[in-house]
Amino acid sequence: MVATADERSEMIAVAAYYLAEHRGFGSGSATDDWLKAEQQIDHMLETIRRQGISRLQFERAGLRNALRLWHSPQSQ
Repeated sequence: MVATADERSEMIAVAAYYLAEHRGFGSGSATDDWLKAEQQIDHMLETIRRQGISRLQFERAGLRNALRLWHSPQSQ
């Protein structure tokens, strides 16, 4: 699966929102959330590409579940 620029941007925006939600929308910044989300999404997309996961398989998992599957301790 290769994401378009628009798809990638939307994934990052959703992931950044979830990161902010996870920290209770308290201390921290939207920029930090965006940068962390960008790193996580790029890592996830690269892993998906390397493993040959199809767009259909990815869409079935959904972004939130996909983030859980591809979340690694290094990205925290």
